[in-house]
Amino acid sequence: MVFVKGPGLYSDIGKKARDLLYRDYQSDQKFTLTTYTSNGVAITSSGTKKGDLFLADVNTQLKNKNITTDVKVDTNSNVYTTIAVDEPAPGVKAIFSFVAPDQRSGKVELQYFHEYAGISTSLGLTAKPLVNFSGVAGNHKVAFGTDVSFDTATGNFTKCNAGVSFTTNDLIASLSLNDKGDTITASYFHTVSPLTNTAVGAELIHGFSTNENTLTIGTQHLLDPLTSVKARVNNHGKASALIQHEWRPKSLITISGEVDTRAIEKSAKVGLALALKP
Repeated sequence: MVFVKGPGLYSDIGKKARDLLYRDYQSDQKFTLTTYTSNGVAITSSGTKKGDLFLADVNTQLKNKNITTDVKVDTNSNVYTTIAVDEPAPGVKAIFSFVAPDQRSGKVELQYFHEYAGISTSLGLTAKPLVNFSGVAGNHKVAFGTDVSFDTATGNFTKCNAGVSFTTNDLIASLSLNDKGDTITASYFHTVSPLTNTAVGAELIHGFSTNENTLTIGTQHLLDPLTSVKARVNNHGKASALIQHEWRPKSLITISGEVDTRAIEKSAKVGLALALKP
């Protein structure tokens, strides 16, 4: 595993707040079972019920020294293959991925981690590929970066984002400009008590073309070493909560719910996730 104490990648900007506000919340029913073979291959089977639709996939993962190979097959007979190589050179991670039978899905990505920088660049394996570059400069306290995608087939930039992040011992604040400058996002994550993993967070998204604002506020707390709760609410009246319990090592059960406080007569959305590991 490549690990350098630095600014990380562009995707890490605002990640703590996003995880607090959105991770593990769901309105579907999901079951995941992971088993291990004698030679170390991890096999993960998952099924998700979305209304009347049932989706399933099987993922196998093999780690051999610094090479990790993941192969996933879903209910639509798509085969997703990802091969990651940790540190072929100091601070570098190489990732090759493709989806069969889509012949245009091949992509190669290189990530570079440095004490004062984090760079990720990817290239589609087609005649006229989509090229993506993201870079972050700074350290583990202050970082700023950009994320750009260019379509060589059309000659247009399909993505152009920029962001900045500030980190202290108990607070992380970030500001990013997305959608080619049409959306600005500000987020905040504050650790109240490390002992009980208590934290609060907020995210404000403003769309310039629509002049719409979305404010989401949330919190998390450990009831005991094996049980955690989270809650969030936004300015559109959506309130959500979840409870997650580790009933055996690495095996989790999560129950989440969402209500629309502006249409309380509507049924609440309830999600259940069960993840089993040996």
